[in-house]
Amino acid sequence: MRIENSFIPVQGVGEATERRLWERGVTHWDEFERDAVGETTAERIERFIDIARDHLDRGDPRFFRETFPSGSHWRCYENFRDSACFLDIETTGLSKHRDSVTVVGLHRAGETRTLVRGQDLAADALRRELREAKLLVTFNGKRFDAPFIEESFGLDLDLPHVDLMYPCRRLGLTGGLKEIEASVGIDRDRPDISGEDAVRLWREYERGDGDALETLVSYNRDDAANLERLMDLVADRLHEDVFEPAGSE
Repeated sequence: MRIENSFIPVQGVGEATERRLWERGVTHWDEFERDAVGETTAERIERFIDIARDHLDRGDPRFFRETFPSGSHWRCYENFRDSACFLDIETTGLSKHRDSVTVVGLHRAGETRTLVRGQDLAADALRRELREAKLLVTFNGKRFDAPFIEESFGLDLDLPHVDLMYPCRRLGLTGGLKEIEASVGIDRDRPDISGEDAVRLWREYERGDGDALETLVSYNRDDAANLERLMDLVADRLHEDVFEPAGSE
């Protein structure tokens, strides 16, 4: 499913109205005709399409962050797939005010970059890594990763943000990231390591254990890279559940 299939950003158009449009064959902006809805709603839809098309042509993702309901940011994935950034962090604890970010993994365009506290993890480095990103993908990132990064580095993560925990729940996939990965057949090199282990590994590294950092970085890289595989699966399933049934009628 793509941004151009969507009408829910328009004032007065909820999921029910959007579904009725799809069922009538209006499955794309190009197919919209004024008589498909009332006059006021038609004017709003036409105005939205004109503005949204301009932002899409310019590759501007922030417009869609503001106009799409947060639970529908997954619809941006097909448009911004090649510049999506899959992000995962490790910390010394759960408080963004008292604890520190130790490792940040950023997976984009098939490559994973890992930034480590005390080495290359800094606000400027994160800003450079995120500059080309047009979509942020995390797991539990709205409550954890994003607030931690914004608090610790003074950054504003103003991209459309798919927190996979929520669309996974919508699909009946519950539990933590590793449990969900296992349930859908996504494997990893070290399935035995947990978030608590990540804190322990960092402490061991601080005491001089270089192998502990290597293990921590490997664990974080798996987290970041596997988000892409999970996002692909979630986007396909939501497309099948949300769009295909109505669009095929």
